[in-house]
Amino acid sequence: MLSRALPLAISGVIVLADRITKVAVERSMTAFESIPVLPGWIRLIHTNNPGAAFGVLAEGNPVLRSIVLIGISALVLMFVASALWNRNGSFSGTWTRLGLSLILGGAIGNLYDRVVHGTVTDFIEVYRGTWSFPAFNVADSAITVGAIFLLIDLLRPRRKPLHESAELAHK
Repeated sequence: MLSRALPLAISGVIVLADRITKVAVERSMTAFESIPVLPGWIRLIHTNNPGAAFGVLAEGNPVLRSIVLIGISALVLMFVASALWNRNGSFSGTWTRLGLSLILGGAIGNLYDRVVHGTVTDFIEVYRGTWSFPAFNVADSAITVGAIFLLIDLLRPRRKPLHESAELAHK
């Protein structure tokens, strides 16, 4: 089981990595400038995303979109932080707490951008030929990996506690 301090440290590292990479892109690249990293596969591209992760909700009324996205982010932050703080119950597993830590760090990173700038800086693009996946950032990656960890924990078989197994054997 992860201590209370470790998930917060993991979240802090994600927020820091997210801020450092976004500031580096904002200072060194113009809007829509593209730099191949792995030609034909991955490139850095400076974009400002008004929507959610991977460009979801990028269209529509900007004021309403901002209110909705900031509200949803705040609710997610409160839920994840409270789940991490409570070490008992259904959120006590190592994979779950690690996943929640990554989600918390990513949510804070993107929420900071949205509140301060009104958009989120995205800069990693995976592409092949004319196909490309919407640009994303460190925070989006942390949220995605965190969600995968939660899914892994949810789908893996559970062992029964030793005292429960002994009770079943005596019946």
